[in-house]
Amino acid sequence: MPDFDVAIRGGTVLDGLRTPRFRSDIGIRDGRIARIGPVGAKEAHRVIDASGLFVCPGFVDLHTHFDSQIFWDPYCTISGWHGVTSVAIGNCGFGFAPVHPADRERAMLTMERNEAVRAETMAAGMPWDWETYPEFLDSLSRTPKGVNVVSYVGLNPLMTYVMGLEAAKNRPANATERAEMARLLSEAMDHGACGFSAQLLGPNSVQRDYDGTPMITDTMSHDDLLFFASVLKRKGRGIIQVIGADFALTEKLCEASGGPVVWNAIVLAADQHGNTYAAYQDVLDWLADANARGLQIFGQALTCQNNYEFSMDEWNLFDSIPAWRDVTTGTPQERAAKMRDPARRAAIKDVFRAGQTVVGATVTAIPELILADAANPALQSDIGFSIAEIAARRDTHPIDAFLDLSLADQLRARFVTPPQKIDMDAMRKVVNSPYALPGVSDGGAHMKFVTLGRYPTEFLASLVRDNGLMELEEAHWRLSAYPAQAAGFRERGFLQEGAPADILVYDLDALEILPAERLYDFPAGDWRLSQKARGYRATLVNGQVTFDDGECTSATPGHLLRHGTTG
Repeated sequence: MPDFDVAIRGGTVLDGLRTPRFRSDIGIRDGRIARIGPVGAKEAHRVIDASGLFVCPGFVDLHTHFDSQIFWDPYCTISGWHGVTSVAIGNCGFGFAPVHPADRERAMLTMERNEAVRAETMAAGMPWDWETYPEFLDSLSRTPKGVNVVSYVGLNPLMTYVMGLEAAKNRPANATERAEMARLLSEAMDHGACGFSAQLLGPNSVQRDYDGTPMITDTMSHDDLLFFASVLKRKGRGIIQVIGADFALTEKLCEASGGPVVWNAIVLAADQHGNTYAAYQDVLDWLADANARGLQIFGQALTCQNNYEFSMDEWNLFDSIPAWRDVTTGTPQERAAKMRDPARRAAIKDVFRAGQTVVGATVTAIPELILADAANPALQSDIGFSIAEIAARRDTHPIDAFLDLSLADQLRARFVTPPQKIDMDAMRKVVNSPYALPGVSDGGAHMKFVTLGRYPTEFLASLVRDNGLMELEEAHWRLSAYPAQAAGFRERGFLQEGAPADILVYDLDALEILPAERLYDFPAGDWRLSQKARGYRATLVNGQVTFDDGECTSATPGHLLRHGTTG
């Protein structure tokens, strides 16, 4: 009788702990690594030939928004296609628990604009068999999963549940409300939440409610925020994830909670939302200083090309600028009417002249956008040209050209950002910082515009293989063990006898990101922009193969990791 369920034979092992690579077999039994050493071909029920390939721990994706998608997509793709075996959901203060049954529709609408997933899609794909946060975790535990998952408590639903939406958006909590929210947060932690999250982008936040107003946490009282942190200190555990917090507030959160903070985001220019937050070197210097003073603050870094593909019928990532937000809220018909309004066009041109930040650079970058596709025959000769080139041919302002192209194709004309060149010297500093975590995949969010969930493949293929920014041993520690440690994933992110068998087998030379494509595979006929990968020979989660040479096996061995434990 074979001793092992699976044997991975003849591969070069990168254990995720920065141990120098070595050649070895791995034997897996009952979901765990039972042996790192010689395993005979007849000692296992299944043998994976890893000759000439690398064997490493599965990647840990800390910044995802799969809170709804995980209920209809067990593998949390795009992440699952790129070697991710564990994810953290509930980032940026968002989520779906606790929610009163009467508020479910509003909760889905809240996330519709922000995540570019339609509310009807969420309604069709989510079981909604919960009200409280513990009930949500129980539902998540019952749901078949192809990845492991931990979950933050999002402060938006928590504050709405206790205070009501309008009160939470317009005033601080009173003493009674604080006490109840503290009780609910403590209860959520007792049932397995890993901590809490919040988006703090201010009144001109780019990630907004469906009606164009900021999210609750964008403008929440800092006293309330620090109160939530004090709950974690009383519990003696828990991680905080924040986006948009300034350095001083982040330090106060760390001090108030007594635990780690994952801060978003370290960016070289601007991130996928058009925010720069601070120059990357300033962030690196601050992280070094804060950690030297005993504050455990991790900076999550955007490590892949930040490119977009979008059409104006659903685009929302101009939302940090009021003039643009005005014309991109409402139905496509309402948007079109506003785009024709001369006064609104004049306001947008004023923004253009001022060069305000938008779409990962400045509003002046709009002339660089390329018309990628359009159904209108009259626009075929413009495809492949930039807005600047088209405007020059038409002898019109770039803003007029951009809006007129959209209107001529019923707002469905597709635009793409031009090819980007990453400053590799700057990226080398970022990815080698002792306090930087690669990622900001935003998997499950902005699904019609960006594909940043490809970051692990781009990290290995571009930053490591093609540009030599670090050795593979260091890369796998940063992609797996280090983020697992930062977010409290216990026993995950490394290969060691006794550890859960979350394992990848891949061909470094063959690693490749495939072209972006529209997939119509969401409930209620919804679509998403996505990119798959080539070069991963096998993905194993808890010892079972979930992807075999890129093909899904339909196995669902993933666990809900309450408190980051093995599940």
